Amino acid sequence: MLHDLMIPITVLAFLCTISFIFWRPHVNEAIPATMGAIVVLLSGSVSLTDLGVITETIGGAAITIMATIVMAIVLESFGFFNWAAEQLLERARGSGIRLFWLTNLFCFLMTLFVNNDGSILITTPILLMLLQHLGLKNHQKIPYLLSGALIATASSAPIGVSNIVNLIALKIVHMDLYMHTAMMFVPASLGLVFLTFLLFATFYKTLPRRLPEVKQGIWNHSPKSGYHPLKDADTTLIPRENRTKFMRNILIFVFCVRVSLFAASYIHFPVPLMAVFGSLFLLAWRWYHLKISPADMIKKTPWYILIFAFSMYVIIYGLNNIGLTHWLIHFMQPLVSGSILHASVMMGILLSILSNFFNNHPALMVGTLTLTNMGLDPLTLKISYLASVIGSDVGSLLLPIGTLATLMWMHILKKGKVKISWKEYLKVTSTVIPITVIFTLVLLAYWVQWIF
Repeated sequence: MLHDLMIPITVLAFLCTISFIFWRPHVNEAIPATMGAIVVLLSGSVSLTDLGVITETIGGAAITIMATIVMAIVLESFGFFNWAAEQLLERARGSGIRLFWLTNLFCFLMTLFVNNDGSILITTPILLMLLQHLGLKNHQKIPYLLSGALIATASSAPIGVSNIVNLIALKIVHMDLYMHTAMMFVPASLGLVFLTFLLFATFYKTLPRRLPEVKQGIWNHSPKSGYHPLKDADTTLIPRENRTKFMRNILIFVFCVRVSLFAASYIHFPVPLMAVFGSLFLLAWRWYHLKISPADMIKKTPWYILIFAFSMYVIIYGLNNIGLTHWLIHFMQPLVSGSILHASVMMGILLSILSNFFNNHPALMVGTLTLTNMGLDPLTLKISYLASVIGSDVGSLLLPIGTLATLMWMHILKKGKVKISWKEYLKVTSTVIPITVIFTLVLLAYWVQWIF
């Protein structure tokens, strides 16, 4: 009897999980995902053997992302992010337009150094604090907050290590991190530049030309900024005049760790292990300078991300086992046949649509599992996968529900008393996102043809 109900139960579990995440974005997404995974397991569409395969598939990606998040927590302990926000304000030199470009650069770098979800959680509260202290009106805050969120989320496309679902998909298509970056970094980065210019053109009339003057050090006294070991009230752990040099050294080290991940991939050294080495070194550095034990990582690390990723993959694997991929293969095979350009554009558009309907995490997992069962030649498989990443990382931004990052962003804005309606969001994204996706997909096809 249960076997007869396996298909409808699995489909219903998937739809209920996604619907709950959309309906209650403030609820930890690991909770509905775990409940959905349990239902799928009980239905029989995923076996215990499948759980072993799933664990092996997402294990390396999960370790890499967790190690990266540990780096972010260490940087927060040093007060790096608040210091970075002060640098934004200082280098803007009173220009609202200059602050716009600096804000987007800041969000791009945070995603490269951390990941897309972490970047949203880091940059959005800091920008809210900065804009509040500047005394800007709600409509003047939106250009900085919305463009920053779009860039922060889309910036996970150039390198696979900035998004856990990208790393999981890499494992499925048997592509290493180095090859992904070689094929993707240039077109995806140019796509981000193109997107930023479109956003600038959209918001140009709204951006304030001159910013109100505010005193420096505004972060040290803000109740929202949390523990800040470098503030003046602290016992000169790091003298004020040495902060910039110290922060620069931390940034250089983190950058070197990120580069080492690609070097490890190139020489076939385990990328997760390299990420762990970098995190352990930063933890030791923090222990030495701030006397903070690494034990606090157990409490501060967002373990729910692992639970969410694992649970969602269980649900997607169940859909795969009941025949979803066979139906998708029949539907998608004609879309990716023919030229490289055709494969890139059609897969990117399809994943953009799926991501906005079902969220980008399950959309990319389903798309990647389908691609691996199509019997495609290696080059077509790779470019179809990369196009899928562009669709799930950039095309998904058309609607606020397309990514977990934008769902969290909307929730943070609500807590920060900044109002933005779906209509306001769509007024911007409906113009800039489709054009950016097509531009990037075409660029990807020609770039891959050129390097190969």
